[in-house]
Amino acid sequence: MQTVENKGFVRQLIHGTNFDADSLSALQKVTLRAVVMSFLFFGLVAIEGMIMRIVQMGPTNNFLPKMFGVPDHYFSIMTVHPIVGIFGSTYQLVFAAFMFLVPYLTKKPLYSVKLANFVWLCITIGTALAWFAGFIWHYAPLYTLYWPLPADVEQFSIVGGFVFVVGVALIMIGTLGFIYNIYATIFARTGIHANKTTKELLISGFGIDGLMNLIHKLLGKKPYSKEPALSLPVVAIFRGTVDTFLDALVILGAGILVLIYLIAFSGGADWNVHAVDSLLYKNFFWWGLDLVADGLVLIYVAGSWYLLATLITGQKLFMENVARAALLLELFVSWMVWSHHLLADQPQPEMMKLVSGEMVTAFELLTQGLALFITLVTLWKARPLKMSPELAYLLGGLVGFGLAVPAGIIQADMGLNRVLHNTQWISFAHFHIALIVGLYMTLYSALYVLWPLVTNNTKLFSKKLTWAHFWLYLIGGVGMGAFAGMAGLDGMLRRHLYVNGEFSGWMILAAIFGSMVLIAWFLFLYNIVMSVGLKGLVGIFMPAKNDVAGYGIEEETASPAKA
Repeated sequence: MQTVENKGFVRQLIHGTNFDADSLSALQKVTLRAVVMSFLFFGLVAIEGMIMRIVQMGPTNNFLPKMFGVPDHYFSIMTVHPIVGIFGSTYQLVFAAFMFLVPYLTKKPLYSVKLANFVWLCITIGTALAWFAGFIWHYAPLYTLYWPLPADVEQFSIVGGFVFVVGVALIMIGTLGFIYNIYATIFARTGIHANKTTKELLISGFGIDGLMNLIHKLLGKKPYSKEPALSLPVVAIFRGTVDTFLDALVILGAGILVLIYLIAFSGGADWNVHAVDSLLYKNFFWWGLDLVADGLVLIYVAGSWYLLATLITGQKLFMENVARAALLLELFVSWMVWSHHLLADQPQPEMMKLVSGEMVTAFELLTQGLALFITLVTLWKARPLKMSPELAYLLGGLVGFGLAVPAGIIQADMGLNRVLHNTQWISFAHFHIALIVGLYMTLYSALYVLWPLVTNNTKLFSKKLTWAHFWLYLIGGVGMGAFAGMAGLDGMLRRHLYVNGEFSGWMILAAIFGSMVLIAWFLFLYNIVMSVGLKGLVGIFMPAKNDVAGYGIEEETASPAKA
């Protein structure tokens, strides 16, 4: 990673280092557009998180306007907080990385850059609409959206609900566009796949070839496939996108149901919300939403670890066939673990709690633990390795999931679940650390690995800022998750507003470490802006002069890629 000395603040701010937006291809530009929007939304969600931490400090809170402590406003922030963080920020960054990586790894052009532009615009506009629904109309059915709460027009504005659901629908439509683009690219019979059949690509995409190789080895037979049609990272992208598709259909379906009721109520109809069974809706909703965490995230992250480990070390992945087979196992596991969210729900069938909630969920330790082990052994076998930002962030991502997955798995027990699941333990020790530390540090590693490819070898402004960002982010993310999680162990409920400072000690500590995450984001943003310059930042959103939709390849056909 190259850095550059400061050449005058104003000149540096305007022009950056050696970044030239005009030299970027259509694929590079659409990738960077989504990345920019992702980190802007991350800043918004970090600020929202700090507001909630400070409000929960109770009477000691003299830092914020009183409006933030008003329940309607507080819970509207809580409602849109995960929408902005998961969809506006995380989805955009993951989708950007994979829309670049699939062409890069398959040596084929992206099916459509126009569609890729539609994706980031759809998700950006949808996230903004959902946020405005909370900020302006205080639409606040919390992030669970349990039926019939989202359609309750006595508590919430019909207009706010309508805007929120339309926003979420746009996000899901953008997601479906991403899926179509990825699969159309993978299954295109061009380049290295010109002689591959759809059957071969499907077998490789699902990891069946890896499983068959293991079986053949155990039986003493020749390998089923010496050269799989798809590389392992592409297999992970393929596999995770299956869950992304199912998740998008479920959330879109739930949104359409809410929208139908809101339209009926706005027309004066008096529809019975209890015509929809609440428990059935809850299982449907959580089956889809859990695919984000236990399917999409874990599979995508495992594939990212494998890719990063091989790119950083230049070595072949350790136990590659096992990794392929494990990704196939994780796919099936991800479809059957949703009930661990419903272990404390009395009407939920006991057998579903036992099989889905406890037994199948326990496999997450095996699948994700195996991915962590394979990645670490690959790194170990390549030693000595020089510590670089790419490697440090990868290790940080491994630490994040190493902490967060067990913190979540211990709740996959009907007894412990009743004590922990509705507390801040699950919110912070589990999924905040999983997302902030585990997922995002993995994505930061990918960003620094791909930086020279996406920006045409742009020099980074300051390596010192990169390391400052790393340590502040890692310590802040783990510290905030740990201390807020401790408040959960003391009985602090999630989805609850404490106004008397009942847990102010823990919240003050969580706010201190949370502020480190926010400061880290400012340092990262400053470093990137000073690298590309304000002129370059604007140039990213200008039409591309180079229509190429691939990386390092010559396209044989005209590209529909005008950016």
